[in-house]
Formats: sequence, structure tokens, C-alpha cells
Amino acid sequence: MTLIMTWLRKFSLSFSDYKNPRLSQQLQQDCSITEQKTLLSLPSFSFPFTNQSWPLILPHHHHLDLQLVRKMQRRYSSLEDMTRNLDSVQERVLAEILSRNAETEYLKRFHLDGATDRDSYKSRVPVVTYEDLQPEIQRIANGDRSPILSSSPISEFLTSSGTSAGERKLMPTIHEELDRRQLLYSLLMPVMNLYVPGLDKGKGLYFLFIKAETKTKGGLLARPVLTSYYKSEHFKTRPYDPYNVYTSPNEAILCPDSYQSMYTQMLCGLIMRREVLRVGAVFASGLLRAIRFLQLNWQQLAQDISTGTLNPRVTDSSILRCMSSILKPDPELADFITRECSGENWEGIITRIWPNTKYLDVIVTGAMAQYIPTLEYYSSGLPMPCTMYASSECYFGLNLKPMTKPSEVSYTIMPNMAYFEFIPHDDMSAPVLSRDSPPHLVDLADVEIGKYYELVITTYAGLCRYRVGDILQVTRFYNSAPQFRFVRRKNVLLSIDSDKTDEAELQNAIENASVLLKEFNTSVVEYTSFADTKSIPGHYVIYWELLVKDPTKSPSDDVLNKCCLAMEESLNSVYRQGRVSDNSIGPLEIRVVKNGTFEELMDYAISRGASINQYKVPRCVSFTPIMELLDSRVVSVHFSPAEPHWTPERRR
Repeated sequence: MTLIMTWLRKFSLSFSDYKNPRLSQQLQQDCSITEQKTLLSLPSFSFPFTNQSWPLILPHHHHLDLQLVRKMQRRYSSLEDMTRNLDSVQERVLAEILSRNAETEYLKRFHLDGATDRDSYKSRVPVVTYEDLQPEIQRIANGDRSPILSSSPISEFLTSSGTSAGERKLMPTIHEELDRRQLLYSLLMPVMNLYVPGLDKGKGLYFLFIKAETKTKGGLLARPVLTSYYKSEHFKTRPYDPYNVYTSPNEAILCPDSYQSMYTQMLCGLIMRREVLRVGAVFASGLLRAIRFLQLNWQQLAQDISTGTLNPRVTDSSILRCMSSILKPDPELADFITRECSGENWEGIITRIWPNTKYLDVIVTGAMAQYIPTLEYYSSGLPMPCTMYASSECYFGLNLKPMTKPSEVSYTIMPNMAYFEFIPHDDMSAPVLSRDSPPHLVDLADVEIGKYYELVITTYAGLCRYRVGDILQVTRFYNSAPQFRFVRRKNVLLSIDSDKTDEAELQNAIENASVLLKEFNTSVVEYTSFADTKSIPGHYVIYWELLVKDPTKSPSDDVLNKCCLAMEESLNSVYRQGRVSDNSIGPLEIRVVKNGTFEELMDYAISRGASINQYKVPRCVSFTPIMELLDSRVVSVHFSPAEPHWTPERRR
């Protein structure tokens, strides 16, 4: 495969031109007779979604993996077929889902009577939210094994980072969904290799972790989607793939102790630093936590490498076994790490330590965009391709042009993953939907460029016309498949890692914290917030303007610190897990501003054209002049003095 791409770049030809006579001499030089015959027997085929010519950027290879050629060709052919015949694929997917689940309690409720066509489905089955489905989901969680949502047995629950009543949502899934997700994963590296060749010649340094899991009352596992994948046989016994070799051993990824897992993964990444071609984590915030971990632990890491002995804080028996064959004394490498990490300047630290890194593989769309400047600083501006669009409910699609700037990323939804519909969404206001007034939803093939939509899915696992809560904008088409820019999560106000806090939750947290101020005859008259990602880990910052009715008994610093903790105790379990278990979120901060600050904020907004009659205090701010105004009026700063309560056990 790589050899073919080399020829094409050399002669500035498309893949369909590889039989051109001008290549015959090169063909004879570079291939065995068997390889030549096999190559020339391949049908004419052109690679999708790339330019027609490339510069010569590949190293020369004397081996052609013909099996890989065929495999990649099949994958691209499948992708081309799906995106060209998008609407018919969608029609088939819906018919399959409805046919399989026709006898489920949920679908029988709407009297489809075996109908599998779109019109019947859309006219009878309502658009729903998680709260609408919660009674059915709870019955499954409690042990009811009858076909409620899906005719296939629910294999486990995937816990969504979206929250409901302070708890993670439980998304039912079935065994075959793992195969469907694996299919999408299988396209990631072939697509990347079109833009960044040679990825089969090294390793990926990925910081991957499992998170806490629990069991429902009925005995089903409930855990995050990536924890489910890493613990699956699909991952643990995956066949060797030269495009997906990690520096991190499975034993480190699967270690439940976050310190031991991070330490081992960082240590292996340092030992194999010359082999690393890409560095990544799931979210941008996760990669920055790894850099911060290196800042705090480089001395111990260097000592381990120098002596060939492992940090005594690493006690996991499976890690100890696998590291015995990886960790050997290397004083020269230890000295290098000491030189690079002991100085004050950490600019470009990623490319200094891992000099062959071609890109950072992290999610930097949506709320993660706030981390881009910091990642650019640490990586000397390496590209940050966003490859996949997925959630706990469903895996959606791929970015077919992964090397575009993060602000220009668009995802192509794969029509075989689920049945997709879209609620037209004026970005200023969401349409009001109810069970009694089903809206007219737009099919995947009928969305329009430039318009905003809210995503609605129907899955094989039994979610029917389910509102995911993502707002997307159509940017262009690939064949007949629309490509979408992720705009935001609906109603999400604050996010640091996988947490999502909306306005109602923030309001409730402030009300609960305000109770502590009552005995001091003090109240919160206004507030706003922002997610501070300059610190690692990032943390929530809340600006309070207080009304102190009796200055002689105003609340002390200790009381205001306790207000920070009271707010944290009121936030959802995903936030609290990030604080307590994952160490992905720092202590919440309250900045008290002087009286009259929020009036100044309104004056500023009006001076920029806001209507005085329609002005509302923004509950989250990111505009630099507004934040500078707020920070210039701060009179005291307070942090949460302890961690909030969190346990992996679900509330009953």
C-alpha cells in the first residue's frame, strides 16, 4: 500500500492511474514478480476525499502488503458506496431496526403493526428525551429482561456524560454494537494515513484510562463507553495492526489506579520516545493532564530509567510483570529527560521529548476548543486532527479531512450506524417539542448547507427518535452525504473534561451554597461563571456579587470557602468523579466582586449594542474584555477546601 502511494506521489498521479506505462520501469525495480502481477490485477480505483496529486513525502519501501491493499480497498469502496447511496442505506437501516424490534413493548405501544416505512414511523412514534425513556430504562436496570426497548438482550449500560438528576444517564446497548463501533474504528487510521503517511512505522503514545464502573440492581454493568471498549475482548485480544501499535501496555491502560496507570504510560512513552509518531488522549484536557503529570514527576521517572527499577508506588502485579521486560537501565536517556524537564521553559516540550511526533490525536471541538492555545504552546503548533464523532448513545461518523484546522472540522455521518433525523434549529432558540405535537424532522439526505440542526437518532439497541442534544451545522457534502460541524451541546454552560453543567444545575448549586450566608444576613445578588483552563487541571470559576446587609457580621473567608464546597456537592456525579477519582477537575473557585460590578457589565453590553429591555446577565462568560472587567473588580478569592463526596455506586 505504502509503495503504491509512493509511486503516485512521485509521478503526481491519482490512484486510478497506477497502471500507467510510465510506471512500468519503477514497478519492475520496486516489486517482486508476484507483487507486480497482483498489483496489476487490481481493478482501477481512486482514493476518495483527497486531492488528485501529492508531493513525494513517503520513505521508500521494498515490501508491498497486498493483503493490506485489498483490505483498505474494500473499506474505501464500502465508504464510497454508503456515501453515494446515503438515503437508500438509511431506509434499509430503519427497516432493519423496526423489523427486529417490532415485538418490543415500546414500539407496540405506537401500533406500527409491523410497518417499517418512514411515513408510518414518523407519524406514530414520538420524539423523546432521556427523561421520557427513564421509566423503561429503570425497569431494565432493575432486572426486567422482557423485550422492552430492544428484541436483543441488553448487554450492559453505557454511562453518558450528560446527566439526569445528578446522575449519569444509562444508555442501553447490545453486543453487536461493539462490532459496529469496531467497523468505524477500522477506518480511522487508513484515512489518517492518506494525509500523514508512514504511520505504520512507529507507535502512538496515547494516555488511555478506564473509569469506575458499577452494576445496576438487576446485575448489568454500567460504565463509560471507552471503559467498555478497553475491557472488551475486541481491544484486549486485538490482532496486530501496524497502524495501531501503542507504547502503553494493556496492563497500564486497564489498571484502575489512575496514578499507577498514568505513571506507567508516561514511563513507557519516555522509554520508546524515538518510536512515537503521534501523541494523544481522548480529550484535549487529558493530554494536558499528562503534561502536568510529567512536570510533577519527571525526577522520579528519570531515576527509574537511570537505574532500571520501578517507582515503589507502582504496586499493580500485572504492571510489575510487564514492566520487567520493558524497563532497563538507560542513564543517557535519564540525563536527557533531566535536561529537558528541569528548566523553566516548557514550550514545545512534546516535540522536544518526542521529536518524531507528526500530530496530536485529541478531541478539540466543542468545549475542548478552549485548550487549543495551551496545546499549541506545548507542541510547537503540531496539527490536531479530530478523527471521529461519537457518543455513548451511538457512534456517528468520521472526519474525512482530518488535517483541517480544529475550527474547520466537519464530520461525515455514516448512514449504516443508526437512523438519523434532524430538528431544524434556529441557533437563537430551540423548537418546543412534545409527545402530542410531533415535529416535522428532516432526514439525513435532506439537510441544507449552512443550517443548524439538533441530532435525533434511532438505534439498533432500541433508542427511538431520541434527542441526543448536540447542535450541528451543515458545512458541505461528500458525495450525497452531508458533513457537519459540531457547534455545541444543547444547554451546556460549563465543561472542563467530560463534565457538562447546565444553567439550571449551576443555579441550584448557588442556591444551596447561599444557605450558608443567611446567618450573616448576606445574599448573592448576581453571578456569572467561566471554565478556567489555564490551570491544569482546569476548574470552575464563579463570580459573586454579594449584598451584605450588616457589614459588622459579613461572612468570613472560611464561610465563603465552604460555599465553594457546597456548590461542588450540588453538582452532578460526573463533575464530582472528575474532582475525586479522575483528578481531571480542580477545586471550584468563587471570586467576590465589588458592589455595582454587574451594573457596569450591563453598561458595557449596552455600549456594544445590546437592548436595555432585553439584557440578561450572561451566566457564562468567555469574552476577554468582560472577563478583564470582572477580574479588575475582584475583592476576595476563595477555593473549595476539600473534595466533594463521590462514590461509584449509583443512587438507588
